Amino acid sequence: MPEFITVATTDEIKPGERIIFEIGRHYIAVFNVNGQYYAIEDLCTHDDGPLAEGRLQGFEIECPRHGARFDIRDGRVTARPAVIPIPVYEVRVEGDEIQLEI
Repeated sequence: MPEFITVATTDEIKPGERIIFEIGRHYIAVFNVNGQYYAIEDLCTHDDGPLAEGRLQGFEIECPRHGARFDIRDGRVTARPAVIPIPVYEVRVEGDEIQLEI
């Protein structure tokens, strides 16, 4: 059975915002897109740079370093130079708690 941990509350991440936190040795970003929550590893697969501080348009995040783009819903690459998808995490909301599967 999957294990979920609480990482934030719905009050902490308003629509259009994101929060970045550390779990173990991984930095994870949680986004609120119109009341739906998505989580990705904050690491561009092109050059291992931070990704989550990039521009978010709809469901697409653009790496601030070289412009690679990814879909935050499934991690797939939508624009090069990256060719490897980013890891995504299952998110659920229980009451006002945002939880990630670990």
